[in-house]
Amino acid sequence: MTSLSRRALLSAAAAFSLPAFAQLYPTRPVRIVVPYPAGGVADAIARALGERLAAQLGQPFVVENKAGASGTIGVDAVAKAAPDGHVLGFSALSPLVLSPHRGKCRTTPRAT
Repeated sequence: MTSLSRRALLSAAAAFSLPAFAQLYPTRPVRIVVPYPAGGVADAIARALGERLAAQLGQPFVVENKAGASGTIGVDAVAKAAPDGHVLGFSALSPLVLSPHRGKCRTTPRAT
């Protein structure tokens, strides 16, 4: 019985200490990279999503269109960005799934 109460005490202490370590996100403007030309469906949806996220999180979300090479250029820009969450990718599945199998992938897919 004491091990159960000890576990409960440790989990409660961990749960209450988590907010102290949390950081605010985002701390600067966020880029949403769309691997298609401006004016398309993906661009319109990304801009609407960016407006909603900006209103909720208090930082601007800027849509950046990087079209070309069947979406590979935009996906490559997202893959090579710093892993801090301030660069997001908005794409259909084809540049993410099909391009590596067709030999058009400029980044190395990794298994997770």
